[in-house]
Amino acid sequence: MLVVLVSFAYGFGLVLSRIGFPPMVGFLLAGFVFNLVGLTPPSGLKQVADLGIILLLFSIGLKLDIRDLLKPEIWVSSTAQMILTTIFFCGILALGRSLLTTPLLQLSWSTMMILAFALAFSSTVFAVKVLEEKGDMTALYGKVAIGILIMQDIFAVLFLTGATGKIPSTWALALLGLPLLRPALFWLINLSGRGELFLLCGLFLALGVGAELFSLVGLKPDLGALVIGVLVASHPKASSLSKALLGFKELMLVGFFLSIGMQGLPSLEMLAAATLLCLFLPFKTVLYHLIVSRFGLRARTSLFSSLTLTNYSEFGLIVAAIAVSEQLLPPEWLLIIAMAVSLSFAFSAPLSANAERIYRRYGPSLYRLDRKKPHPQEAPIDPGQVKALVFGMGRIGVGAYEELRKHFGECICGVEHSPERVESNRAEARNVILGDALDTEFWLKLKRDLELELIILAMPNHQGNLFAAHQIRSIGFNCQVAAVARFPEEVEELASYSVCTAFNMYDEAGSGLAQHALEGRSAASRIYQSTSIAQESGNDQYLRSADIHEDNPKNSRSTLAE
Repeated sequence: MLVVLVSFAYGFGLVLSRIGFPPMVGFLLAGFVFNLVGLTPPSGLKQVADLGIILLLFSIGLKLDIRDLLKPEIWVSSTAQMILTTIFFCGILALGRSLLTTPLLQLSWSTMMILAFALAFSSTVFAVKVLEEKGDMTALYGKVAIGILIMQDIFAVLFLTGATGKIPSTWALALLGLPLLRPALFWLINLSGRGELFLLCGLFLALGVGAELFSLVGLKPDLGALVIGVLVASHPKASSLSKALLGFKELMLVGFFLSIGMQGLPSLEMLAAATLLCLFLPFKTVLYHLIVSRFGLRARTSLFSSLTLTNYSEFGLIVAAIAVSEQLLPPEWLLIIAMAVSLSFAFSAPLSANAERIYRRYGPSLYRLDRKKPHPQEAPIDPGQVKALVFGMGRIGVGAYEELRKHFGECICGVEHSPERVESNRAEARNVILGDALDTEFWLKLKRDLELELIILAMPNHQGNLFAAHQIRSIGFNCQVAAVARFPEEVEELASYSVCTAFNMYDEAGSGLAQHALEGRSAASRIYQSTSIAQESGNDQYLRSADIHEDNPKNSRSTLAE
């Protein structure tokens, strides 16, 4: 049965990915079809799904700065959104109860409030997957979206604690001392090296320390994984640990999406209800945008974060499951919400994929919502009097910057969309400014009178490099443009945008290695030749000294001593 389930997951994931949807939508559909044909889910699938959620939140914690949650655009936005969305859906359900006679809507006010609360959540799993695929986890809009989702998870924990009546153990207060364990956690990470022990260390921290410790004191295990991830996020190997767990986490999350699709067999009435719920998703988009934009975030940032959150949540499904188990919600609604979550992913996926196109079309209308005083991270960008620009200050960008510094001196500027990278590069005396090359407004606000000689596109996202190359030519910068690429077809695409030089990392990495090896060989050969000459010179001097001693035996002892 496991082989059949894996085949279903791969087949539907492959088909859906070919037509532009994320594979996760195919996994959800595979779960529904698997259930529809009457097959029995393999034992242990729920445990796999729970493991995927725990590792997901641990990975989020590894990339999270707790100070971000304290910003008004995060905690005020999430709180206001939860309250207003709950009120809205409660009103919609009350209106449906008064207009329709279906038994599904014959709910009490308390039941409608719980159901509306469950529908107010957005999906952490979906948002993280989309942001990781787009490479925007550290972009401002990505950090705003993740921060709001973390706050929503905290609201879910509070509800689950109250709804189940399970008061955390008094030992839960001891968790306030977890920061004292940070040196020990850092020591474990350092001790684990880089191989399989490093991967097991990550699993141990997420499952053994975080999830199990919180579970023992009556708190949510996945919240424990998140907290431990935050505690070790400042470790130098935190990013490597997240990457090491990536494949394992992705595989476990497949089980999560499959399990959602196996919640039960829906009736036509349930499917209609789930579809109607998805029709109200644009309300969530508008509400998110109106709230977030009040904090000085520009139209693009507000729109992108809102589109990322335009869906229903697996945590809303968990809230509904608890409510059903406590007889606070009819069982039919659990399946309806499961289908609504699945359909919302299919609805939200193309919106997130085409966010830039949506912004270009509706951007002028959204500008009216912008505040006169922009957010500190949204201020206009002026690179100054420079002759070269480097977009993307990762490892490749930093290497390019240092090489260009030999030629242009200090007339270079790096552009990076991650505030953390901007600060780290500035700390190393590099001229780097905060800016998003994928933002149309960045190019509109960029000074036109720059006397640029060279622009290097070193961003990891090929589509981002293409977009930037297009904007450079549209603005009319008459300078040489070079870009990084991974595959031959990417080099050809960049050439079509008049990119003069495209550096193929894979093709040229080998030649670069060989060049360094030859340089090292030449240096070693020169050292060897110098050593040989010195030895020959020493031998000649010794022989000459020996000749002198033969002529004058009295000087032999003193000369040899010298």
